[in-house]
Amino acid sequence: MEPLLPTDPAHIAGYRVLGRLGAGGMGMVLLARSPSGALAAIKVIRAEYTDDPAFRTRFRREVTAARRVHSRWAAAVLDAGPEAPAPWLATEFVPGPSVGEAVGGHGPLPEHSVRTLGGRLAEALAAVHTAGLVHRDVKPGNVLLALDGPRLIDFGIARALDDTRLTATDVVIGSPGFLSPEQAQGSATVAAPSDIFSLGCLLAYAASGERPFGSGPVEALLFRTVHHTPDLSGVPAALRPVIEGCLVKEPAHRPTAEELCREWAADAPGEDGGSGWLPAPIIHLIARRTQRMLELPPYEAAGPPAPDGGAGPEAHAPVGGSGTAPAGGGPAATVPGDGGRAATVPLRDRVPPPPPPRPAPRAPVGPEPPGRRRFFTFASGSVLLMSAEARRSGGSPAPARREPRRPDRG
Repeated sequence: MEPLLPTDPAHIAGYRVLGRLGAGGMGMVLLARSPSGALAAIKVIRAEYTDDPAFRTRFRREVTAARRVHSRWAAAVLDAGPEAPAPWLATEFVPGPSVGEAVGGHGPLPEHSVRTLGGRLAEALAAVHTAGLVHRDVKPGNVLLALDGPRLIDFGIARALDDTRLTATDVVIGSPGFLSPEQAQGSATVAAPSDIFSLGCLLAYAASGERPFGSGPVEALLFRTVHHTPDLSGVPAALRPVIEGCLVKEPAHRPTAEELCREWAADAPGEDGGSGWLPAPIIHLIARRTQRMLELPPYEAAGPPAPDGGAGPEAHAPVGGSGTAPAGGGPAATVPGDGGRAATVPLRDRVPPPPPPRPAPRAPVGPEPPGRRRFFTFASGSVLLMSAEARRSGGSPAPARREPRRPDRG
Protein backbone atom coordinates (compact mmCIF):
# COMPACT_ATOMS: atom_id res chain seq x y z
CA MET A 1 0.00 0.00 0.00
CA GLU A 2 1.21 3.49 -0.85
CA PRO A 3 0.33 6.74 0.96
CA LEU A 4 -2.44 8.92 -0.39
CA LEU A 5 -1.72 11.84 -2.66
CA PRO A 6 -3.00 15.32 -1.78
CA THR A 7 -5.56 15.02 -4.60
CA ASP A 8 -6.93 11.64 -3.44
CA PRO A 9 -10.28 11.56 -1.63
CA ALA A 10 -10.27 11.13 2.15
CA HIS A 11 -13.55 9.25 2.01
CA ILE A 12 -15.82 7.73 -0.62
CA ALA A 13 -19.46 7.66 0.44
CA GLY A 14 -19.31 5.86 3.83
CA TYR A 15 -15.80 4.40 3.31
CA ARG A 16 -12.72 5.85 4.99
CA VAL A 17 -9.79 5.84 2.55
CA LEU A 18 -6.51 4.56 4.05
CA GLY A 19 -4.08 4.37 1.13
CA ARG A 20 -3.40 3.54 -2.51
CA LEU A 21 -3.25 0.00 -3.84
CA GLY A 22 -2.41 0.91 -7.43
CA ALA A 23 -3.37 2.83 -10.53
CA GLY A 24 -3.96 1.98 -14.17
CA GLY A 25 -5.32 3.28 -17.42
CA MET A 26 -8.93 3.19 -16.25
CA GLY A 27 -8.47 4.63 -12.77
CA MET A 28 -6.97 4.06 -9.35
CA VAL A 29 -7.54 1.44 -6.67
CA LEU A 30 -7.76 2.59 -3.05
CA LEU A 31 -7.77 0.71 0.23
CA ALA A 32 -10.64 1.79 2.45
CA ARG A 33 -12.49 0.72 5.59
CA SER A 34 -16.25 0.50 5.87
CA PRO A 35 -18.19 1.72 8.94
CA SER A 36 -18.41 -1.92 10.05
CA GLY A 37 -14.61 -2.16 10.05
CA ALA A 38 -14.20 -4.35 6.95
CA LEU A 39 -11.45 -3.52 4.47
CA ALA A 40 -12.40 -2.94 0.84
CA ALA A 41 -10.62 -2.31 -2.45
CA ILE A 42 -12.31 0.61 -4.23
CA LYS A 43 -11.72 1.16 -7.92
CA VAL A 44 -12.33 4.79 -8.92
CA ILE A 45 -12.71 5.53 -12.62
CA ARG A 46 -10.72 8.37 -14.15
CA ALA A 47 -12.57 11.61 -14.73
CA GLU A 48 -11.92 11.66 -18.49
CA TYR A 49 -14.08 8.56 -18.96
CA THR A 50 -17.05 9.83 -16.96
CA ASP A 51 -18.13 12.36 -19.60
CA ASP A 52 -18.80 9.57 -22.11
CA PRO A 53 -22.48 8.52 -21.85
CA ALA A 54 -21.70 5.14 -23.44
CA PHE A 55 -19.03 4.44 -20.82
CA ARG A 56 -21.38 5.33 -17.97
CA THR A 57 -24.02 3.04 -19.42
CA ARG A 58 -21.49 0.22 -19.71
CA PHE A 59 -20.18 0.75 -16.18
CA ARG A 60 -23.70 0.77 -14.77
CA ARG A 61 -24.46 -2.52 -16.51
CA GLU A 62 -21.16 -4.05 -15.37
CA VAL A 63 -21.86 -3.20 -11.73
CA THR A 64 -25.29 -4.81 -11.95
CA ALA A 65 -23.79 -7.86 -13.65
CA ALA A 66 -20.95 -8.25 -11.13
CA ARG A 67 -23.43 -8.36 -8.27
CA ARG A 68 -24.94 -11.49 -9.78
CA VAL A 69 -21.72 -13.49 -9.34
CA HIS A 70 -21.72 -15.57 -6.14
CA SER A 71 -18.62 -17.67 -5.57
CA ARG A 72 -16.25 -18.13 -2.67
CA TRP A 73 -13.36 -17.80 -5.12
CA ALA A 74 -14.53 -14.54 -6.71
CA ALA A 75 -14.09 -11.30 -4.77
CA ALA A 76 -17.54 -10.12 -3.77
CA VAL A 77 -18.88 -6.73 -4.85
CA LEU A 78 -19.66 -4.80 -1.65
CA ASP A 79 -20.93 -1.48 -2.95
CA ALA A 80 -20.82 0.83 -5.94
CA GLY A 81 -21.49 4.40 -7.03
CA PRO A 82 -22.18 4.26 -10.78
CA GLU A 83 -23.94 7.64 -10.72
CA ALA A 84 -21.23 9.47 -8.76
CA PRO A 85 -19.16 12.19 -10.50
CA ALA A 86 -16.25 9.73 -10.31
CA PRO A 87 -17.86 6.25 -10.57
CA TRP A 88 -16.48 3.68 -8.13
CA LEU A 89 -16.79 -0.01 -7.27
CA ALA A 90 -15.94 -1.52 -3.86
CA THR A 91 -14.98 -5.19 -3.65
CA GLU A 92 -13.71 -7.55 -0.99
CA PHE A 93 -10.08 -6.86 -0.09
CA VAL A 94 -7.56 -9.74 -0.18
CA PRO A 95 -4.17 -9.00 1.47
CA GLY A 96 -2.31 -11.65 -0.53
CA PRO A 97 -0.17 -11.12 -3.65
CA SER A 98 -1.38 -11.65 -7.20
CA VAL A 99 -0.28 -14.69 -9.19
CA GLY A 100 1.95 -12.38 -11.24
CA GLU A 101 3.65 -10.99 -8.14
CA ALA A 102 4.06 -14.41 -6.52
CA VAL A 103 5.55 -16.07 -9.62
CA GLY A 104 7.66 -13.05 -10.52
CA GLY A 105 9.14 -12.82 -7.01
CA HIS A 106 9.33 -16.48 -5.96
CA GLY A 107 9.29 -18.56 -9.14
CA PRO A 108 6.73 -21.03 -10.52
CA LEU A 109 4.18 -22.58 -8.20
CA PRO A 110 4.41 -26.28 -7.27
CA GLU A 111 2.25 -28.74 -9.19
CA HIS A 112 -0.27 -29.26 -6.39
CA SER A 113 -0.64 -25.46 -6.04
CA VAL A 114 -1.38 -25.13 -9.76
CA ARG A 115 -4.02 -27.86 -9.53
CA THR A 116 -5.74 -26.13 -6.64
CA LEU A 117 -5.45 -22.79 -8.41
CA GLY A 118 -6.99 -24.20 -11.60
CA GLY A 119 -9.83 -26.02 -9.84
CA ARG A 120 -10.94 -23.06 -7.79
CA LEU A 121 -10.63 -20.54 -10.60
CA ALA A 122 -12.71 -22.89 -12.73
CA GLU A 123 -15.32 -22.84 -9.97
CA ALA A 124 -15.27 -19.03 -9.95
CA LEU A 125 -15.63 -18.89 -13.73
CA ALA A 126 -18.51 -21.36 -13.56
CA ALA A 127 -20.33 -18.86 -11.31
CA VAL A 128 -19.48 -16.04 -13.73
CA HIS A 129 -20.80 -17.96 -16.72
CA THR A 130 -23.90 -19.15 -14.85
CA ALA A 131 -24.72 -15.50 -14.21
CA GLY A 132 -24.62 -14.96 -17.99
CA LEU A 133 -21.32 -13.09 -17.99
CA VAL A 134 -17.84 -13.28 -19.48
CA HIS A 135 -14.96 -11.99 -17.39
CA ARG A 136 -12.82 -11.12 -20.47
CA ASP A 137 -9.61 -10.37 -18.54
CA VAL A 138 -8.45 -13.51 -16.69
CA LYS A 139 -4.75 -12.85 -16.13
CA PRO A 140 -2.14 -13.20 -13.34
CA GLY A 141 -2.76 -9.68 -12.07
CA ASN A 142 -6.48 -10.37 -11.61
CA VAL A 143 -6.03 -13.43 -9.38
CA LEU A 144 -5.05 -12.86 -5.74
CA LEU A 145 -3.70 -15.57 -3.45
CA ALA A 146 -5.16 -16.09 0.02
CA LEU A 147 -4.42 -18.76 2.61
CA ASP A 148 -7.69 -20.57 1.90
CA GLY A 149 -7.58 -20.25 -1.90
CA PRO A 150 -7.39 -17.82 -4.82
CA ARG A 151 -9.73 -14.91 -5.55
CA LEU A 152 -10.73 -13.80 -9.03
CA ILE A 153 -11.07 -10.01 -9.08
CA ASP A 154 -11.84 -7.11 -11.40
CA PHE A 155 -15.12 -7.56 -13.20
CA GLY A 156 -14.62 -4.07 -14.62
CA ILE A 157 -15.01 -5.21 -18.25
CA ALA A 158 -17.48 -8.07 -17.80
CA ARG A 159 -20.39 -8.13 -20.27
CA ALA A 160 -23.71 -9.89 -20.49
CA LEU A 161 -23.44 -12.68 -23.06
CA ASP A 162 -26.36 -11.45 -25.13
CA ASP A 163 -25.24 -7.82 -25.18
CA THR A 164 -23.30 -6.88 -28.31
CA ARG A 165 -24.48 -3.30 -28.66
CA LEU A 166 -21.59 -1.91 -26.63
CA THR A 167 -18.91 -4.20 -28.11
CA ALA A 168 -17.29 -2.85 -31.23
CA THR A 169 -15.52 -5.02 -33.79
CA ASP A 170 -11.77 -4.76 -34.35
CA VAL A 171 -11.30 -3.70 -30.70
CA VAL A 172 -9.06 -5.82 -28.47
CA ILE A 173 -10.31 -6.03 -24.88
CA GLY A 174 -8.04 -7.86 -22.45
CA SER A 175 -4.34 -8.35 -21.76
CA PRO A 176 -2.14 -9.52 -24.69
CA GLY A 177 -0.48 -12.83 -23.85
CA PHE A 178 -3.47 -13.96 -21.76
CA LEU A 179 -6.39 -13.40 -24.11
CA SER A 180 -8.12 -15.78 -26.50
CA PRO A 181 -7.70 -15.95 -30.30
CA GLU A 182 -11.21 -14.55 -30.74
CA GLN A 183 -10.28 -11.57 -28.57
CA ALA A 184 -7.02 -11.14 -30.47
CA GLN A 185 -8.98 -10.96 -33.71
CA GLY A 186 -11.38 -8.37 -32.29
CA SER A 187 -14.40 -10.65 -32.53
CA ALA A 188 -17.71 -9.30 -31.28
CA THR A 189 -18.87 -12.78 -30.22
CA VAL A 190 -16.66 -13.44 -27.21
CA ALA A 191 -18.28 -16.05 -24.97
CA ALA A 192 -17.45 -18.30 -22.01
CA PRO A 193 -14.78 -20.39 -23.87
CA SER A 194 -12.69 -17.22 -24.14
CA ASP A 195 -12.26 -17.20 -20.35
CA ILE A 196 -11.19 -20.87 -20.46
CA PHE A 197 -8.42 -20.07 -22.95
CA SER A 198 -7.21 -17.21 -20.74
CA LEU A 199 -7.28 -19.56 -17.74
CA GLY A 200 -5.05 -21.98 -19.65
CA CYS A 201 -2.54 -19.18 -20.32
CA LEU A 202 -2.59 -18.20 -16.64
CA LEU A 203 -2.03 -21.78 -15.43
CA ALA A 204 0.83 -22.29 -17.89
CA TYR A 205 2.47 -19.14 -16.54
CA ALA A 206 1.92 -20.19 -12.91
CA ALA A 207 3.44 -23.64 -13.56
CA SER A 208 6.44 -22.56 -15.63
CA GLY A 209 7.01 -18.85 -15.01
CA GLU A 210 6.77 -18.24 -18.78
CA ARG A 211 3.95 -17.00 -20.99
CA PRO A 212 2.80 -19.68 -23.44
CA PHE A 213 2.99 -17.26 -26.38
CA GLY A 214 6.18 -15.52 -25.34
CA SER A 215 6.72 -11.80 -24.95
CA GLY A 216 7.42 -8.80 -27.15
CA PRO A 217 5.33 -6.25 -29.05
CA VAL A 218 1.57 -6.48 -28.76
CA GLU A 219 1.18 -7.26 -32.48
CA ALA A 220 3.56 -10.20 -32.18
CA LEU A 221 1.71 -11.60 -29.17
CA LEU A 222 -1.64 -11.32 -30.94
CA PHE A 223 -0.28 -13.06 -34.05
CA ARG A 224 1.19 -15.95 -32.03
CA THR A 225 -2.03 -16.33 -30.05
CA VAL A 226 -4.02 -16.80 -33.26
CA HIS A 227 -1.56 -18.86 -35.34
CA HIS A 228 1.14 -20.48 -33.16
CA THR A 229 1.12 -23.50 -30.88
CA PRO A 230 1.65 -22.53 -27.22
CA ASP A 231 5.03 -23.31 -25.69
CA LEU A 232 4.38 -25.55 -22.67
CA SER A 233 7.88 -26.98 -22.37
CA GLY A 234 8.28 -25.66 -18.83
CA VAL A 235 4.93 -27.03 -17.60
CA PRO A 236 5.07 -30.32 -15.61
CA ALA A 237 3.99 -33.28 -17.74
CA ALA A 238 1.09 -34.15 -15.44
CA LEU A 239 -0.49 -30.71 -15.99
CA ARG A 240 -0.06 -30.45 -19.75
CA PRO A 241 -3.12 -32.41 -20.97
CA VAL A 242 -5.63 -30.18 -19.16
CA ILE A 243 -3.80 -26.94 -20.03
CA GLU A 244 -3.47 -28.00 -23.67
CA GLY A 245 -7.21 -28.61 -23.77
CA CYS A 246 -7.83 -25.05 -22.53
CA LEU A 247 -5.56 -23.62 -25.24
CA VAL A 248 -7.28 -25.16 -28.25
CA LYS A 249 -7.82 -22.54 -30.96
CA GLU A 250 -11.42 -23.54 -31.68
CA PRO A 251 -13.67 -22.27 -28.84
CA ALA A 252 -16.18 -25.10 -29.11
CA HIS A 253 -13.46 -27.72 -28.45
CA ARG A 254 -12.33 -26.31 -25.13
CA PRO A 255 -13.55 -27.76 -21.84
CA THR A 256 -16.20 -25.91 -19.85
CA ALA A 257 -15.59 -24.48 -16.39
CA GLU A 258 -17.74 -27.23 -14.88
CA GLU A 259 -15.65 -29.94 -16.58
CA LEU A 260 -12.46 -28.42 -15.19
CA CYS A 261 -13.99 -28.41 -11.70
CA ARG A 262 -14.64 -32.13 -12.00
CA GLU A 263 -11.15 -32.74 -13.40
CA TRP A 264 -9.40 -31.17 -10.43
CA ALA A 265 -11.97 -31.81 -7.70
CA ALA A 266 -9.88 -34.57 -6.11
CA ASP A 267 -6.80 -32.33 -5.96
CA ALA A 268 -8.43 -29.36 -4.22
CA PRO A 269 -8.23 -29.03 -0.40
CA GLY A 270 -11.39 -29.28 1.66
CA GLU A 271 -13.91 -26.49 1.92
CA ASP A 272 -12.37 -25.43 5.22
CA GLY A 273 -9.41 -24.10 3.25
CA GLY A 274 -5.94 -24.42 4.68
CA SER A 275 -2.64 -22.78 3.79
CA GLY A 276 -0.98 -26.03 2.71
CA TRP A 277 -1.87 -25.40 -0.92
CA LEU A 278 0.77 -22.65 -1.18
CA PRO A 279 4.57 -22.83 -0.79
CA ALA A 280 6.11 -21.46 2.40
CA PRO A 281 7.50 -18.17 0.94
CA ILE A 282 4.05 -17.18 -0.31
CA ILE A 283 2.49 -18.08 3.05
CA HIS A 284 5.02 -15.87 4.84
CA LEU A 285 4.34 -13.03 2.42
CA ILE A 286 0.60 -13.27 3.06
CA ALA A 287 1.22 -13.37 6.83
CA ARG A 288 3.34 -10.22 6.74
CA ARG A 289 0.76 -8.35 4.71
CA THR A 290 -2.06 -9.52 6.94
CA GLN A 291 -0.13 -8.25 9.97
CA ARG A 292 0.25 -4.84 8.34
CA MET A 293 -3.47 -4.75 7.66
CA LEU A 294 -4.17 -5.50 11.32
CA GLU A 295 -2.02 -2.51 12.28
CA LEU A 296 -4.10 -0.11 10.19
CA PRO A 297 -6.22 2.37 12.15
CA PRO A 298 -9.88 1.53 12.76
CA TYR A 299 -12.71 3.27 11.03
CA GLU A 300 -12.85 7.00 11.69
CA ALA A 301 -15.76 9.01 10.38
CA ALA A 302 -14.70 11.60 7.84
CA GLY A 303 -17.73 13.82 8.31
CA PRO A 304 -20.80 13.85 6.12
CA PRO A 305 -20.24 12.74 2.50
CA ALA A 306 -20.51 15.10 -0.43
CA PRO A 307 -24.10 15.94 -1.43
CA ASP A 308 -23.77 13.82 -4.57
CA GLY A 309 -22.21 10.89 -2.71
CA GLY A 310 -19.21 11.05 -5.01
CA ALA A 311 -15.54 10.61 -4.46
CA GLY A 312 -14.38 14.17 -4.97
CA PRO A 313 -11.06 15.18 -3.44
CA GLU A 314 -11.03 16.92 -0.10
CA ALA A 315 -8.57 17.82 2.58
CA HIS A 316 -7.23 14.79 4.42
CA ALA A 317 -8.52 14.23 7.93
CA PRO A 318 -6.34 12.35 10.43
CA VAL A 319 -6.62 8.61 9.83
CA GLY A 320 -5.54 7.41 13.25
CA GLY A 321 -7.59 7.15 16.41
CA SER A 322 -10.63 5.11 17.37
CA GLY A 323 -13.25 7.80 17.34
CA THR A 324 -16.68 7.71 15.79
CA ALA A 325 -18.79 10.51 14.49
CA PRO A 326 -20.95 12.28 17.08
CA ALA A 327 -24.65 12.67 16.51
CA GLY A 328 -24.22 16.13 15.13
CA GLY A 329 -21.61 15.06 12.57
CA GLY A 330 -17.99 16.10 12.31
CA PRO A 331 -14.83 14.59 13.78
CA ALA A 332 -14.77 13.16 17.27
CA ALA A 333 -12.29 11.61 19.66
CA THR A 334 -12.56 8.88 22.30
CA VAL A 335 -11.68 10.04 25.80
CA PRO A 336 -12.02 8.36 29.21
CA GLY A 337 -15.55 8.53 30.53
CA ASP A 338 -17.37 7.54 33.72
CA GLY A 339 -16.39 4.23 35.24
CA GLY A 340 -13.43 3.79 32.94
CA ARG A 341 -15.62 3.63 29.84
CA ALA A 342 -14.84 5.52 26.66
CA ALA A 343 -16.88 8.60 25.93
CA THR A 344 -17.16 10.25 22.53
CA VAL A 345 -16.64 14.00 22.64
CA PRO A 346 -16.74 16.29 19.60
CA LEU A 347 -13.38 17.85 18.86
CA ARG A 348 -14.84 21.32 19.07
CA ASP A 349 -15.78 20.64 22.73
CA ARG A 350 -12.24 19.51 23.55
CA VAL A 351 -10.61 22.90 22.83
CA PRO A 352 -9.14 24.15 26.11
CA PRO A 353 -10.77 27.36 27.48
CA PRO A 354 -8.82 30.60 27.17
CA PRO A 355 -6.65 31.52 30.17
CA PRO A 356 -8.32 33.82 32.75
CA PRO A 357 -7.51 37.52 32.36
CA ARG A 358 -4.72 38.89 34.51
CA PRO A 359 -6.03 40.92 37.45
CA ALA A 360 -5.76 44.66 37.00
CA PRO A 361 -3.57 46.58 39.48
CA ARG A 362 -5.47 47.82 42.50
CA ALA A 363 -6.24 51.49 42.30
CA PRO A 364 -5.82 53.67 45.40
CA VAL A 365 -8.95 54.06 47.42
CA GLY A 366 -8.79 57.82 47.49
CA PRO A 367 -6.69 60.71 46.20
CA GLU A 368 -3.26 60.83 47.73
CA PRO A 369 -2.61 63.95 49.83
CA PRO A 370 -0.21 66.40 48.14
CA GLY A 371 1.94 66.73 51.24
CA ARG A 372 2.48 62.99 51.46
CA ARG A 373 3.52 62.90 47.78
CA ARG A 374 6.04 65.74 48.35
CA PHE A 375 7.45 63.99 51.42
CA PHE A 376 8.16 60.71 49.69
CA THR A 377 9.60 62.53 46.71
CA PHE A 378 11.98 64.50 48.92
CA ALA A 379 12.93 61.43 51.00
CA SER A 380 13.68 59.35 47.93
CA GLY A 381 15.86 62.09 46.49
CA SER A 382 17.78 62.42 49.78
CA VAL A 383 18.49 58.69 49.95
CA LEU A 384 19.82 58.70 46.40
CA LEU A 385 22.11 61.68 47.11
CA MET A 386 23.45 60.09 50.29
CA SER A 387 24.18 56.80 48.53
CA ALA A 388 26.05 58.59 45.77
CA GLU A 389 28.11 60.53 48.28
CA ALA A 390 29.00 57.34 50.13
CA ARG A 391 30.22 55.68 46.96
CA ARG A 392 32.46 58.67 46.20
CA SER A 393 34.02 58.66 49.68
CA GLY A 394 34.39 54.89 49.88
CA GLY A 395 32.53 54.59 53.16
CA SER A 396 29.16 54.83 54.73
CA PRO A 397 27.32 58.05 54.69
CA ALA A 398 27.97 60.09 57.83
CA PRO A 399 24.99 60.99 59.91
CA ALA A 400 23.81 64.53 59.53
CA ARG A 401 25.22 66.81 62.33
CA ARG A 402 22.99 69.45 63.71
CA GLU A 403 24.84 72.65 64.57
CA PRO A 404 23.58 74.94 67.32
CA ARG A 405 21.87 78.03 66.13
CA ARG A 406 23.97 81.13 66.69
CA PRO A 407 22.35 84.35 67.84
CA ASP A 408 22.24 87.12 65.35
CA ARG A 409 24.55 89.98 65.96
CA GLY A 410 23.14 93.24 65.41
